[in-house]
Amino acid sequence: MKINQLFLPFLILAISSNSFLSSAAESPPEVVDIDGKILRTGVDYYILPVVRGRGGGLTMDSIGDKICPLDAVVQEHHEIDQGLPLTFTPVNPKKGVIRESTDLNIIFSANSICVQTTQWKLDDSDETTGQYFITLGGTQGNPGRETISNWFKIEKFDRDYKLLYCPTVCDVCKVICKDIGIFIQDGVRRLALSDVPFKVMFKKA
Repeated sequence: MKINQLFLPFLILAISSNSFLSSAAESPPEVVDIDGKILRTGVDYYILPVVRGRGGGLTMDSIGDKICPLDAVVQEHHEIDQGLPLTFTPVNPKKGVIRESTDLNIIFSANSICVQTTQWKLDDSDETTGQYFITLGGTQGNPGRETISNWFKIEKFDRDYKLLYCPTVCDVCKVICKDIGIFIQDGVRRLALSDVPFKVMFKKA
């Protein structure tokens, strides 16, 4: 009996260690910026194209002749333009780091003259083009059915990254799982769901 009592603490320690290692192994890799540093919650970053000569960073714009609302996430025309900085907030913001294949909110860190949020969301299918565009006006946090259009992911793509829409914050919701690419509409390079991923990298602002 004494032997069992002596052995028990070591058994508990071994089980705890294995559980910790298993949990750590299951965590997706951290996303890193162009300097190799881990992306963190609440820090401003630019999303920049990897492929040169096809536009610059990302910004927000209005479509058509109207000034408001700002209803489109677009790519700058010129490569030298880095666009606007953004922040990433994962579904569990207490973690503090941004990981691959993890649901997150993406928000432009810029004030708008329009009364709206600058958080990304997926719009309904556009009647004219049939495209699912990335727009603005989402609400932060509160993962579930009501916010299903507000969650995006970052995944490894070759040596770089891609953005995609494939939220897992609602177990009973049927969602589209697709990469985010560039759709050119009237000369404007808009972000939309696509079969051709927009290869990106991240730079600390």
